[in-house]
Amino acid sequence: MDLLAYIPSPSSGVIYLGPVPLRGYAFCIIIGVFVAVWLGGRRWVARGGRVGTVADIAVWAVPFGLVGGRLYHVITDYELYFTDGRDWVDAFKIWQGGLGIWGAVALGALGAWIGCRRRGIPLPAYADAIAPGIAFAQAIGRWGNWFNQELYGKATTVPWALKIDGDADAGRVAGTYHPTFLYESLWCVGVALLVIWADRRFRLGHGRAFALYVAAYTVGRFWIEYLRVDDAHHVLGLRLNDWTSIVVFLGAVAYLVISAKKVPGREEVVEPAAAEDGSVGPAPVTGASGEAPAESEAAGTTGAGTSGAGTTGADKGGANETGTDEAGADKTGADKTGADKTGADKAGADTAGAGKAGADKAGADTAGAGKAGAVAAEAEPSKKP
Repeated sequence: MDLLAYIPSPSSGVIYLGPVPLRGYAFCIIIGVFVAVWLGGRRWVARGGRVGTVADIAVWAVPFGLVGGRLYHVITDYELYFTDGRDWVDAFKIWQGGLGIWGAVALGALGAWIGCRRRGIPLPAYADAIAPGIAFAQAIGRWGNWFNQELYGKATTVPWALKIDGDADAGRVAGTYHPTFLYESLWCVGVALLVIWADRRFRLGHGRAFALYVAAYTVGRFWIEYLRVDDAHHVLGLRLNDWTSIVVFLGAVAYLVISAKKVPGREEVVEPAAAEDGSVGPAPVTGASGEAPAESEAAGTTGAGTSGAGTTGADKGGANETGTDEAGADKTGADKTGADKTGADKAGADTAGAGKAGADKAGADTAGAGKAGAVAAEAEPSKKP
């Protein structure tokens, strides 16, 4: 029975621009990498890192990830390349499909670690920055399976079923199947949005945003894997990737719990070199409370210091003529320091007296009044502002 609605498959996964082939699978992978690096870069700068750091480290992470993804696929599906009637050279034809996300993330993390170590950057902070981007990259990359007509699910007649063309060489039987590539793509988009929201809401740090991405992805991968009908190794009735999902999920959850207890909060500095030379993205927040830094010229250094009315005005001896002029008779000395409540309280002169006459020449300062005791000099009238 013909379905009224279904998702068609492309007749070919390759488009030729003259002699140059553009393969849909590779195109999706490349777009996904660019999205991951772009979003990761924005998140890194927002955390206080340098522009371009994520891309520089990706130069290490991406090649390692591609090699790791291919190795995982070839090792777990070795019979496709190393059994009778198969050509082992096909193991290198990555454009024909076959990248295992588990190997890609594992070896990609090794490459990222090398890049981070060269830059003096903590790997967990870098992983947190790129976690949502990786999920978006997976969402885009899954459309490469659509171009290759692979990794679909069980036969179905739902309106969104995927139509597959028959191909004996590829082992495909014509029909309509669950579009597991689409299910996983949508799930990965949801995972990326979840990580972005949780990171903003709970200020995840020390690798916990990445661990959340891993845990959330494995939940979806478990039930999507169950729908697939392509050949796979089974252990105790479950596909190998289902067992991998379970193990990785437990590891990610354990990391979330242990990390939150051992190193709560978020890193204040993610790129030490950038913090030292000031070449960071946004203005850094100082202190765990998020308070703005104090003024460089505090009232106590220019106005009311430890001795009271000015740094040069009423010195410890209190009888310096220049000091009394600056502290008592001058606008900036009396009005800004002596007339200030804090300055007046510390200096021992009441606000009204400091405002009208600026206190007497030697009594504008606590140090001067306290140590001299009683000063006979008459106060000179201060200039009104």
